[in-house]
Amino acid sequence: MAASYTVCRLQTRGRGSVAKCLRRVDTFLHRGIGTKVVAAQTEAAVKHDSVEKNDGRKSLYAVQAERQEQAERSVLISCYSRIKHNMFLKYLSRHGDIKKHFFYENNGVYAVVEFARQESVASLLEGASIPRVSQESVVPFKSRLLSLRNLDSGESSNRPSSQRAQPQTAPTINDVMQRLSKQESIDQQITQLTEAYQLTEENISLRYLVCSLLKDVAAGYFPECTIKPFGSSVNGFGKLGCDLDMFLDLDGISGQNMKMPTPGLCLEYQLKMGNSERATTQNILSVIGECVEHFAPGCVGLHKILNARCPLVRFAHQPSGFQCDLTANNRVAMKSTELLYLYGELDPRVRLLVFTVRCWARTHGVTSSIPGAWITNFSLTVMVLFFLQKRSPPIIPTLDELRDLAGPADKSVIEGNDCTFVSDFGNIPLHGNTATPGQLLREFFDFYASFPFNKMSICIRKGTEQNKPEVAPLHIQNPFETSLNVSKNVNAAQLQRFTALCQESAWLSCQSQTMMPKSKRKMIESDEFTSRNISRTFWGVSCGLIWILFEHFIREGWQEKFQEKSVWSNICGHLLAHIHPFRKLIRISVYVSSQEPRHAIIFCTALNVL
Repeated sequence: MAASYTVCRLQTRGRGSVAKCLRRVDTFLHRGIGTKVVAAQTEAAVKHDSVEKNDGRKSLYAVQAERQEQAERSVLISCYSRIKHNMFLKYLSRHGDIKKHFFYENNGVYAVVEFARQESVASLLEGASIPRVSQESVVPFKSRLLSLRNLDSGESSNRPSSQRAQPQTAPTINDVMQRLSKQESIDQQITQLTEAYQLTEENISLRYLVCSLLKDVAAGYFPECTIKPFGSSVNGFGKLGCDLDMFLDLDGISGQNMKMPTPGLCLEYQLKMGNSERATTQNILSVIGECVEHFAPGCVGLHKILNARCPLVRFAHQPSGFQCDLTANNRVAMKSTELLYLYGELDPRVRLLVFTVRCWARTHGVTSSIPGAWITNFSLTVMVLFFLQKRSPPIIPTLDELRDLAGPADKSVIEGNDCTFVSDFGNIPLHGNTATPGQLLREFFDFYASFPFNKMSICIRKGTEQNKPEVAPLHIQNPFETSLNVSKNVNAAQLQRFTALCQESAWLSCQSQTMMPKSKRKMIESDEFTSRNISRTFWGVSCGLIWILFEHFIREGWQEKFQEKSVWSNICGHLLAHIHPFRKLIRISVYVSSQEPRHAIIFCTALNVL
């Protein structure tokens, strides 16, 4: 998208070639809904598909190409609440075969419908009508965001229970508590926590569809452009409800970087020159932002943040509920997304540990959705990756090792920064580290509880601590723009709090059942306890506090008082006297205990780490 792209050359030879060239120009200038991905992107996807490993793992390029193609064949429909599912599908099937669909709720009921062929979308749009509004002037902007009106005149039947609306937001803390309390081990809890918070298949499809809808707007100005999601939406570490970061990609437009013609005729597009690449990016985003604000259905609250280090346009997409950030010149962020995706695909424990540590951090206020001096999710993810590189043997390779394994097709230099790393999973050797997620979680807290933040920097490119190049409480080197500190916003107080929490969590996770007296351990394992469905397994992160609870129950006569709500005030007083830092978590436990005391016992202890 650089400003230096001022001309597009089309080589011609003779009269026939001129005609062929003009036809190419006509194709290039063709504008319409659902503009196809250009041939260059298709070739890139094929190239990356060819290096997929046999175990089913795909490169991010292949995944994005597949998802974008699916989004081009999809529509988003606002439905009334008492729609008949069978009649709805029968009506849409008149335009072509439906490959898949799902409903979700967000201030109303919506349906995402993916057709088997893109021609079906065109047929559906041809049959749609412009709404008649008497009091307001309607902008006749046609998009794939549609509304279904009075399809069933009776509107007497609810949507079938089998077509349950898919969740698009994170579960409540109470729901997560109930899920984790039913698990038998810390490893199972970590897996359940990840499954509860990670993006669902439907949510990912909706994110790509929103990008495709926005691309239809931008294609009016830049035919053949694409809009891709990046960041947490596609790197595998996204949480339900996270923002949708989008990248307006103009590099795939045909005619760029063509070879200089041999002697003969040559046609060039007449284009305007920008003062600089940054100024060109700002102008493009400003124009696209104006169009989105005034004409794109469902897009509200638009703000242009053009003077930021990376200019962007921020708005809310009401039908999906996503908060959206659109950028146009952020290729380094795209490579960071690809790198995190690769690490997450190399070993499933990477995602499990990242999700768990992020949940722990948000529970304790280490991270926040509000900008400030907190540690960001990206910084926390890099810290997890660095920790995994420091295991013996390492669980994941360093960035330099991935660069050395790269082939010619993987070479990438962006604005002078070396962003090269291998994309073929089959070329990446892995060591035989067999540590469980629970063990890694305990080791993570212990590792950063004693890390020398005052003098050392975290660097996943080298995989070793580096001397801090600047005076900052926390220094985490940007993987690609190595002169930048991604944690520059973190102040000393927040870092000290993070370290203290790691120390406390490391202590909790190191406790084990063997620390209890044998007589009391036998009592806990007796049939009298197991008959109450209390697990025999005392997790490393929980055993310290669980024993305090059981000891209190035994002393107070737990058989009679187990179901009494009043006993919880005594329990909390006992806990507060022993573990002062966890007042907030204990209050959460009391709230849950009104429904199921066993859940409160298990989870109030686990939440100190999770």
